[in-house]
Amino acid sequence: MTTDQFTFTVTKTDGAARTGEIRMPRGVIRTPAFMPVGTAATVKAMYPDQVKALGADVVLGNTYHLMLRPSAERVARLGGLHKFMNWPYPILTDSGGFQVMSLSALRKIDESGVTFQSHIDGSTHVMTPERSIEIQGLLGSDIQMQLDECVKLPCTEAVAEKAMRLSLRWAERCRVAFGEQPGRAMFGIVQGGEVERLRIESAKELANLDLKGYAIGGLAVGEPQDVMLRMIETVEPYMPNTKPRYLMGVGTPDDIVESVRRGVDMFDCVMPTRAGRHGLVFTRFGRMNLRNARFAEDTRPLDAESKCAASNTYSRAYLHHLVRSNEILGMMLLTWNNLAYYQELMAGLRKAIAEGRLEDHIGEVKEGWAKGEHDGKVEAGAGAVAASA
Repeated sequence: MTTDQFTFTVTKTDGAARTGEIRMPRGVIRTPAFMPVGTAATVKAMYPDQVKALGADVVLGNTYHLMLRPSAERVARLGGLHKFMNWPYPILTDSGGFQVMSLSALRKIDESGVTFQSHIDGSTHVMTPERSIEIQGLLGSDIQMQLDECVKLPCTEAVAEKAMRLSLRWAERCRVAFGEQPGRAMFGIVQGGEVERLRIESAKELANLDLKGYAIGGLAVGEPQDVMLRMIETVEPYMPNTKPRYLMGVGTPDDIVESVRRGVDMFDCVMPTRAGRHGLVFTRFGRMNLRNARFAEDTRPLDAESKCAASNTYSRAYLHHLVRSNEILGMMLLTWNNLAYYQELMAGLRKAIAEGRLEDHIGEVKEGWAKGEHDGKVEAGAGAVAASA
C-alpha cells in the first residue's frame, strides 16, 4: 500500500541488520534493496517490465548524464523521467557530483559549486547545490541526493576534511533548495575519506539537518573491502536508526552481504549490468567468465534452479558463443541473469532477517560461492571486469 508521504519503517532487526519498507506515492521499496542503475534513463540491455518482474522496486537515474543529454528541461517538457523511460515506480537520482569529478575533462571547484566541461562535447556547465536539486526536480525523481564533493582514495586527511566540510555546507544549501515536497525525499551524504573522526562529524552534522535519509559516499572507489566496512561500522551508530541508510556505488555480492550485516538498507551499482555486457555472470555458485574456453561445450544452464529464464534456459555453451561473437543477445541474457541474481540475493537477505537467521543464511550463501558447482573456483579474469564497473 502506497502513501502520499515518504515514510520508512523498520519491521525486523537481526543484530545490526534490519529489514523494512520505504513507502511513497509511486510505490513501496522493500529493504534491504538493490537499485539497478539506469544512468541515461535506461537499465542497459533490459526492458523496464523485465527489471520490475525481477523484483526491483526502484531504479537509479543520473543527474550528470541526463542534464547533458537530453537535458533535464527536455525531460520535464516530455512529462518527467518516469513517463520518459516508462518506469512508473520510484526513481532515485544521484546528484551528479561523482560524475563531475570522475568524467569531466576540466573542472573547477569553489564554494559556489563546480564548473566543468562535458565529456560529450566539451561544453561548459556550472553545477551548484541549487542547480543539482533543480535538475532532479525537473526530472521528477522521488529520492534526490545532495551535491557533494567526492575525493579519490587514498587521499590526505587535509584533502578529505576540506571536501567533507564543503559537502556539509552544500548539504544545507540543498536542503533549503529542496524545501518541503510531500511524498519525495532528499538524502544527505556522509563524507570524510578513510578518517574516522571526519566520518563521525559528517554523520552527526547531517543528522542535525533532519533529512529523510542518509547515504555513505566516497567509498567503493578502489579501497580495500576492510576499509569500506570499517567506515560503515564507524558511522552506523551516528546515523538515525529511523531513516534509510544508503551505501552508494556498492557493489559486489559479498560487499552487499557484509554491508547489510552492518545495518545498510539501500545499494546501487553498475556492476551486474556492466559485467553482463563483458561476459561475466554472478550466480549462487560464484562468478563465471563466459569468455573462458572451458564453457564452449558446457550444455548446462547457468543455474537450473533459478526462476530467471536467462539463467535456467540457455546453455553455457550457447552463452559462451554469444559472448565470443559479441552478439547483443549475449549482453541481454547475461545482464538479465545478473540482475535476477542480485534481486534473489536481496530477497534472501530480507527473508533471513525477518526470520532471525541472517548469520546462518550468510554462511550458506558464502559456502555456495566458495564451493562452486563443479570446481569451486572464481573465474580467472572476473576481477578485472568487476574493477571496471
